[in-house]
Amino acid sequence: MGFDEEAGSSSYTLPVPPYPREDTPLLTKSKPLSTRSKTFANVFIAIVGAGVLGLPYTFKKTGWIMGLLMLFSVAALTYYCMMLLVHTRRKLETIHGFSKINSFGDLGYTVCGSVGRVAVDAMIVLAQAGFCVSYLIFIANTLTHMINNSTTSQTILGFLSPKALYIWGCFPFQLGLNSIPTLTHLAPLSIFADIVDLGAMGIVMVEDVMISMKQRPALKAFGDFSVFSYGIGVAVYAFEGVGMILPLESETRNKQRFGRILGWCMAFISLLYGSFGALGYFAFGEETKDIITTNFGAGLVSTLVNVGLCVNLFLTFPLMMNPVYEVVERRFCDYRYCLWLRWAVVLGVSLVALLVPNFADFLSLVGSSVCCVLGFVLPALFHLIVFKQELGWNGIVMDAALLVFGVVIGISGTWSSLMEIVAPKA
Repeated sequence: MGFDEEAGSSSYTLPVPPYPREDTPLLTKSKPLSTRSKTFANVFIAIVGAGVLGLPYTFKKTGWIMGLLMLFSVAALTYYCMMLLVHTRRKLETIHGFSKINSFGDLGYTVCGSVGRVAVDAMIVLAQAGFCVSYLIFIANTLTHMINNSTTSQTILGFLSPKALYIWGCFPFQLGLNSIPTLTHLAPLSIFADIVDLGAMGIVMVEDVMISMKQRPALKAFGDFSVFSYGIGVAVYAFEGVGMILPLESETRNKQRFGRILGWCMAFISLLYGSFGALGYFAFGEETKDIITTNFGAGLVSTLVNVGLCVNLFLTFPLMMNPVYEVVERRFCDYRYCLWLRWAVVLGVSLVALLVPNFADFLSLVGSSVCCVLGFVLPALFHLIVFKQELGWNGIVMDAALLVFGVVIGISGTWSSLMEIVAPKA
């Protein structure tokens, strides 16, 4: 059902269905509430991902000052939109008198009915599948660089490129990992992957500093305006985590401090991202590649970093696909576990990864097309619908501006990214 004037009565409550239906919350089991430090760590893990690896290449295209400005601006807007979701959920809970909004999809259903649920579900499926496509691209391109000396034009057995070989090599193992039915059994993989990710990022930043001290490549502060949408798309991808904010806020012990914790975490991640992107560009200048680790020469350290990141993304793949399975099994299998459907989705993701050559270009495409809708358009729209009777002109203008910004960046960024993907690379 939609949110209308009838919902303004304090005695009005949504019916609670006895069996799973379209309005059944996706997350229903109560969990131990998180402390401030645990909430900070959970937000950090939910946001930081493979997007950071494409930032040095993005800074090469946008210029380092323009890149930093875009990165920090996107971080501020993303934080604002995340808090819009939190405030919208709290407002609806005061109206209904109880909590049944545990996820982004639940909020979409409460505000806009089945249309809202479908819109959120579609965007989450596309975003999560897009993340996993980028993981396979990173793994295949990195292994090609390490093992085949960056010679991607050669073929194996006369018809199979090295990239295709590595993607299909991952395929049977991913079928096995993605057959695991619950996230509980994947928790050890998540912890190990996060440790590897942080360690590899630290090593890469140290290597960047050492290289930049030896060589000082020519740098540009600002790029052409034509790459603005491209850079915004990568930045939006890097900060994508809006789908986890409502569950994380629900699990926070002191909910009144959640906004402050989220703000400090976003500020920390922004500094980490800005440092990683700038240091990578400072080290290699115009020679910066779409995957920064492929800039490092042969050696034990670079090999360990590359292998560590590949292992990290390989193990993260089934974790990121879990929301996709949650949606498709709910819609097509009546909430039942379906092995063949999971395998079909993994096959589809693998086929898409074969068609996209550049890692950073694909990050921009996913960030512009899908993450802009999830991160800016839907939060602003839901907030505007729920608070339309209470917002002053300033609030209405702000929500409307976010809507327009998300749509414009989505269209222009998608076009710019597609042009980069199909353009011949030197």
